[in-house]
Amino acid sequence: MKINSLNTEKVLEYLQKLGDVRFAGQVVFVVIVLLISWSGVKSIQANYGLQKQISALKQQNSLQKMQNDNLALQNQYLNSNQYLELAARQNFGLAAPGEQEVVVPENVALSYTVNLPTPPKPADAAAQPAYQRNFHSWIDFFLHRQNSGDD
Repeated sequence: MKINSLNTEKVLEYLQKLGDVRFAGQVVFVVIVLLISWSGVKSIQANYGLQKQISALKQQNSLQKMQNDNLALQNQYLNSNQYLELAARQNFGLAAPGEQEVVVPENVALSYTVNLPTPPKPADAAAQPAYQRNFHSWIDFFLHRQNSGDD
């Protein structure tokens, strides 16, 4: 019962303070400042979101412009005499006047090539120590790779 009486006393005291013009003015001022601050924060947040959208659209626009320029250059090349001559040589076996086509047998052409060394095979899983196999298993797990069959 004592708690209720204390609460009601505090409420009555607060209501009496609100009757004072100076205290009520301060409360109204604080409320107005809070509302203006909240409005400012919301407008800043909205502007930030709009700036992000503008930046993303500008990037997409510049990317599309580069792709268009690239396609224009490709079209220009495909319409050039140089490309037409190259396509005629490759697709139809044609040659310019005065040129002769030379056919080299495959075995002669391959005799002048160099065999590239094969890369060494990875060490056999059974030859690796258990801690190393365990470590590689964890790496495969975290990188979402299929298990290489060594357990």
